[in-house]
Amino acid sequence: MSVFARSLLSSSSSARLFSTSAARHTKVAVLGAGGGIGQPLSLLLKTDPLVSSLSLYDIRGAPGVAADVSHVDTPSEVRGYPADKLDDALDGVEVVVIPAGVPRKMTRDDLFNTNASIVRDLASSIGRVSPKAHILVISNPVNSTVPIVASTLAKAGAYDPKRLFGVTTLDVVRAARFTASIAGVHPDATPVTVVGGHSGATIVPLLSQSAHGKHIKGEVYEKLVYRIQFGGDEVVKAKDGAGSATLSMAYAGAKFAHALLRALNGEKGVITPTFVESPLFKDRGIDFFSSNVELGVNGVEKIFPLGEVSAEEEKLLEAVLP
Repeated sequence: MSVFARSLLSSSSSARLFSTSAARHTKVAVLGAGGGIGQPLSLLLKTDPLVSSLSLYDIRGAPGVAADVSHVDTPSEVRGYPADKLDDALDGVEVVVIPAGVPRKMTRDDLFNTNASIVRDLASSIGRVSPKAHILVISNPVNSTVPIVASTLAKAGAYDPKRLFGVTTLDVVRAARFTASIAGVHPDATPVTVVGGHSGATIVPLLSQSAHGKHIKGEVYEKLVYRIQFGGDEVVKAKDGAGSATLSMAYAGAKFAHALLRALNGEKGVITPTFVESPLFKDRGIDFFSSNVELGVNGVEKIFPLGEVSAEEEKLLEAVLP
């Protein structure tokens, strides 16, 4: 194992991120590998022992990223593909991660107009070349891009709701980190289930279900919820308009990808929030919703109900639900 991989494995949270207990290995593609999220995401996936082959694609820069990442001393093979080789990049992949699109230097509404067409075209190719692949959507706004992928795949006769995921893991990561800072404990001790969507007020952290979060009240609670919901704005502002949360998003994307890889390998009890087609609020017109999901060999194994929530969380959910 490399020095870098050993250092990643040194903490308990990273040990969970990169479990080495499995023998099955998987071919993974990153679409948008040349971007601000795609590059660090590709690096992290290169260090994941469950990834046997990494296909990196982008409209520009992917072969260079692949050459760079390929020097990392882990066993997985890496290949980079230019703009006209998308089908080659998708050939034989089992997991596709999509961070492609323009970075968040604007409102999510503006993002939609640009990223929707990018994601639609990629989904069309996935449906044609790798219709059985598990698809992890990072491209924002996730609340909109995931349904677009579903619709595009459905038109191609390749939509399986068990294999399509919106990656909301950054909300979960932020919730754990920020709650731990207030409680004065390690983030491992403060897992927080985050439900709803993946933008602003649609992000609902269920702090009442957290051993430490449930003790946070009043103004401190309100500020914590706001920071979890709008943590992305904090990063955009700090980067002075030059970018968004790329590094933490790459970490969150790699963390969710590894959770799925563990489940595909047969590990039981892999449960994490993710934005999927869900029955929880279909009676209120919401087809996609993030909640705790058990992952399995076929993707979505079980979608859990929200459980008991506090009065404050009820108010937050009412703002999400029509």
